[in-house]
Amino acid sequence: MMNREPEQYTTGEVLAPPTERYTVLGWLKKNLFSTWYYTLLTLVTIYILYIVLKPTLIWAFTQAQWQVVVVNLRLFMVGQYPADQVFRIWIALHLLALTAGLAWAIWLPRSRRTGAFLLLIPLALAALPFISSFSRINWILFAVFALAGWGLGTWKPQAMRRPLLALLLAYFPILILLILGVQPILKIVKTNLWGGLLLTMLLAVVGIAVSFPLGILLALGRKSELPIVKFFSIIYIEFIRGVPLVTVLFMAELMLPLFLPPQIVIDNVIRAMAGIILFEAAYMAENVRGGLQAIPTGQYEAAWALGLNGFQTTFFIILPQALRNVIPVLVNQFISLFKDTTLVAIVGLLDLLGIASAVLAQPEFLGKQREVYVFIALIYWVFSYAMSYASRRLEVALGVGER
Repeated sequence: MMNREPEQYTTGEVLAPPTERYTVLGWLKKNLFSTWYYTLLTLVTIYILYIVLKPTLIWAFTQAQWQVVVVNLRLFMVGQYPADQVFRIWIALHLLALTAGLAWAIWLPRSRRTGAFLLLIPLALAALPFISSFSRINWILFAVFALAGWGLGTWKPQAMRRPLLALLLAYFPILILLILGVQPILKIVKTNLWGGLLLTMLLAVVGIAVSFPLGILLALGRKSELPIVKFFSIIYIEFIRGVPLVTVLFMAELMLPLFLPPQIVIDNVIRAMAGIILFEAAYMAENVRGGLQAIPTGQYEAAWALGLNGFQTTFFIILPQALRNVIPVLVNQFISLFKDTTLVAIVGLLDLLGIASAVLAQPEFLGKQREVYVFIALIYWVFSYAMSYASRRLEVALGVGER
């Protein structure tokens, strides 16, 4: 009988012992107290954090007057949106929760613990003592819809892929119809009543949703062999990237009406959205172009060898790989866009920052700048971190940087 050599199994990652992988104390010992100089550095860092955070925490829990936030919470969230029509915004949020739960179950089936933790957030918001009963019920419904979407995705993941895609494509038009209204079903709510976090999110969502495909087209146009298309794309990208966003917003708000007939009046919010889209599309195009340049020539040659034409090669072979490579850069651009929406306050729109200025002008809340701006900073941090975390999970799921 022939002796066979034992098979050699290799792995790309050496796992830590179970005590270090599955316990908090093991993780602390490995990452913070593994050597004497790590221990010293950890203790010094803890002491510095204590010195910095102690006065901040004392102010936050004993001196700060958060009544300015509690009283104006609805103003921060939806601005002057009519109180009897706020249910439409909640319907849009419930639909978003259903879509997010469905997407989580299908695309991130192994991240159950993280999903359960995120599910606790709306329940914690529902438990806040200063919110109204209407908001408390709706936050509970938000968690219920998210759980229902996750249950459907877990029950039949393959069958729910097409409904999920339909929801993702239809959500944005449904959102606009719900918030703006459509006669005679829903009362029309003019855009001058939109404000606060509602307006900030709409500007960010519209900017991301429209500038992304426009940026892809500009990136492809810059690499096109047609001289006219290539020249126009280069001129547009370089001109817009050389102008600050504030200038583009002022142009959209003040200069655009000068080039239109007097009978044509474009809403201020639409002008701001157009300015943001045109500005972000140029930067998006350069990000996508970087991903296209990273694709080796062999990918094109392999596609041509299979008989694919230029359109099929670009949209089925090259572009998916390019977009996967630049996921971190694209998400960074999305986060930057979300924060840049604060600039619309300069042109007279009451986004979250504009509402903050209006609240601070109230006589009973003069001098409460710290409380207001800390609250706004927390909101921006939560949404920015959520996008960053989703990006990291997507990178892991797609194997970015691994293959």
